[in-house]
Amino acid sequence: MPTDPLNAPLTRVPVVIVGGGMAGLATAYELHTRHVPFVLLEAAPRLGGVVYSEIRDGFVLDGGPDALLVQKPDGIALCRELGLEPRLIVTKRPRQAYIQRGGALHPLPAASVLGIPTQWGPFIRTSLFSWLGKLRMGAEWFIPRRTDAAEESVGQFIRRRFGREAVDYLADPLLAGIHASDVEQLSIQAMFPRFPATERQHGSLLRAFRRQPAAPASADGAFKSLPTGLSELVTALRQALPAASLHTGIAVTGVRRVPGGYAVETAAGTGWHASAVIVCTPAFVTADLLREVAPTVALRSAEVPYTSAGTVALAFRRDQVIHPLDGSGFVVPTAEKSGIMAASWLSSKWPHRAPDGSVLLRAFVGGANDPHALDRDDDALVARCLAALRPLLGISGEPLFTRVFRWPRANAQHNVGHLARVAAIDEALRDTPGLYVTGSGYRGVGIPDVVADARATARQVATWLSSHAEGATAVVE
Repeated sequence: MPTDPLNAPLTRVPVVIVGGGMAGLATAYELHTRHVPFVLLEAAPRLGGVVYSEIRDGFVLDGGPDALLVQKPDGIALCRELGLEPRLIVTKRPRQAYIQRGGALHPLPAASVLGIPTQWGPFIRTSLFSWLGKLRMGAEWFIPRRTDAAEESVGQFIRRRFGREAVDYLADPLLAGIHASDVEQLSIQAMFPRFPATERQHGSLLRAFRRQPAAPASADGAFKSLPTGLSELVTALRQALPAASLHTGIAVTGVRRVPGGYAVETAAGTGWHASAVIVCTPAFVTADLLREVAPTVALRSAEVPYTSAGTVALAFRRDQVIHPLDGSGFVVPTAEKSGIMAASWLSSKWPHRAPDGSVLLRAFVGGANDPHALDRDDDALVARCLAALRPLLGISGEPLFTRVFRWPRANAQHNVGHLARVAAIDEALRDTPGLYVTGSGYRGVGIPDVVADARATARQVATWLSSHAEGATAVVE
């Protein structure tokens, strides 16, 4: 058994994965399919990170994300490989979302790409925008394309092309709000690269989207989930992996270079000697772990900002809610100052999320524009959500129950400058062969993007090990 320079015994393993959220689990799964032994170390008592579900009195509660985006196929593909495809469920009809404005809910216009209209009729008829706002948005057709390559925020891009009203009531709640972000900070190139690419190629987004043939509407909708929540995906991953390789409740305290690889140290006093280390933690945790072994990676990782958010589940009898709840829910522009970012009507969005005769709602609080929301206790957060929901949905009486899920520093922000930061991180990693980073703080947010990058990273590791004599020997061992 090898020892580190401090003469502490180290257990030899080809790969150590630090972090057991979706990035860590997807990394482990890809390595396992390639027959590469690994050890996964997770500080929390459970795996899955922000993916967490509960069942209470017949209600299915997702504390974090509740859906997989079909357009990005890696999440669905992973479910298929794990044998979960027959269990995937689709959203209920009507698949209508709303935006709050002036204390009322306005349907998001049909025929749009992330809110950008592709047909004039629904856009002209919508009550969401004023006539002046519509005229300014329509004028985008004539706005010259930008010729320089300077990075812009989502707010800067949408304001330049569509005007202020489009920023306040489209980009802020739809493009930035879904990431708990500040529309004036979030990078359009990092998060929605299709928009600037379309401008460069066609000049006008309206002109380009109208010319493109309409994609056939999917009968399944844009999202899929699992009957008892997305924790089913975590459970399936855990069951597909060797139990002896998964360790929860073990906090990694540092990673150091040692002859032949890396020493991974833990708070429990145990250690591993690895040919390769894949760090799958939030970027600020990654920064703390890599200060000694990869100072540039640590420095740039520490620059990635995160926001905190909470989800508040509220259950009611159906007769307590007047609104027909005909859709999936609504998003709230910051300008509305309602105290919540959005609300989902989960019992209308997904089948079997609530018993017959009941309603399950979920509100979102916090984010970049309300950074101190989680300083409040659970009762205060519930009261805030009820105050926002009652007048919009016609809610009477008290909830059957509530459940608050807190996610401090859980939302990585890919703000202006993020692409250059990640490029610098990737460049610095070339000087530390065998060391890799992945997760939502780097090359994509959302489950499909995180899964895609994690699996791609694992493939790089497997290739590197196969061409690295010591790593290849470790695999054989």
